[in-house]
Amino acid sequence: MSDGLTGRTVDVAVLGAGIVGVSAGIAARQRGLSVVVIDRREPGSETSYGNAGILSSGSIRPLNQPSLWRALPSYLGNSSAALRWDPLWVMKNLDWVARFLGNTMPSRMRPRAAALHGLIGASLKLHREWIVKAGAANRIRETGWLKAWRSEATESAKQEQAFLAEFGIKSELLDRQAISALEPNIVPLYKTGLLHTQTASVDSPGNVTKAYARMFAGAGGEIRQSDIRSIEPVGDGWRVVLADGAIAARHVVVALGPWSADILRPLGYRVPLAVERGYHREFTPNPARSLQRPIHDADGNFLVTPMENGIRVTSGVELTDRDAPSSFVQLDMVVPMAREVVEFGAPVGEPWRGARPTLPDSLPMIGKAPRHQGLWLAFGNQHIGFTTGPATGSAIAAMIAGDTPTFDVAAFSPGRYI
Repeated sequence: MSDGLTGRTVDVAVLGAGIVGVSAGIAARQRGLSVVVIDRREPGSETSYGNAGILSSGSIRPLNQPSLWRALPSYLGNSSAALRWDPLWVMKNLDWVARFLGNTMPSRMRPRAAALHGLIGASLKLHREWIVKAGAANRIRETGWLKAWRSEATESAKQEQAFLAEFGIKSELLDRQAISALEPNIVPLYKTGLLHTQTASVDSPGNVTKAYARMFAGAGGEIRQSDIRSIEPVGDGWRVVLADGAIAARHVVVALGPWSADILRPLGYRVPLAVERGYHREFTPNPARSLQRPIHDADGNFLVTPMENGIRVTSGVELTDRDAPSSFVQLDMVVPMAREVVEFGAPVGEPWRGARPTLPDSLPMIGKAPRHQGLWLAFGNQHIGFTTGPATGSAIAAMIAGDTPTFDVAAFSPGRYI
């Protein structure tokens, strides 16, 4: 088997240059494998760019948890900042919706939380190692992140704290005074807070991903920018067909996030992958009223975080087709609420939209495709892709090399759905 452009066969072709794909490339290079990472855009330019930049130790509770049922009536009118949904999309995807809601059963909660805890723990260790090696240590802030309630929510915060403590995750319960001491420059409207003390954040997730990509290239990895047309099994390997040629590889890693199902469909895989679209916009900060860490406004259903380019405000979930026209309704709802908390000025640039790939159990696929040798799947990391990217990629590299990943990957097996 030969490469139509270079006459060589690489060990691993990684499809997707987001945080998961770049991480898979780094980990495979560390094992001495020849690797090319391919994407239509520069590394870190899609979903890995538009998130809140949180390296969250406590994001072990999937969105489809038992408490979702209590919130569902408030979503039916389709006017919530937390969730907007397209009725036509729901009708076309009733099976995914039913499976997603089916996973809210209490018996399915803790096993998934335990699996995510292992994935997150392994990933945070790699993030803290790689961000230094990549020369981007100035971008990380070890200040935790704050979940805050405008209402009296001490009991809810205590329940969340107790759940985290079951997994050894530390947090601090805060009252209004303690919140003001922690964040003296915000308006003191929060009554209850839960500080996730073992969580870090970065000032630009896109630039951190780019720094990791430069580290990968510096270690001998190749980055190729081209449209990916298809993947074809050929002999004992694969042919990756691009807009400008083809690449031959012994192994292919599909890490295309919300586009992953498309590339797998011609191979006979029907992946139940939905996308939770989300938006953000950045605003000019007031240097005299700086924000120290990301804040999740639990009642307002938004997150506000200090970024390199300004104050970033992120919105909730939009369930619709991946490529449907943008709707900034949720963003328009939450920006005025964010201004009630943090002082910031005019917008910086245009609003951003991204798509978070989500499987019905809110766990990613990490492992070998069931019916094809040398085909590996690494996607479906929902809202915590930036947090979990390094360990997802590292586990794939370990399995390619015939080794055991550093955390239990059984719950993430692709075979559970395809």
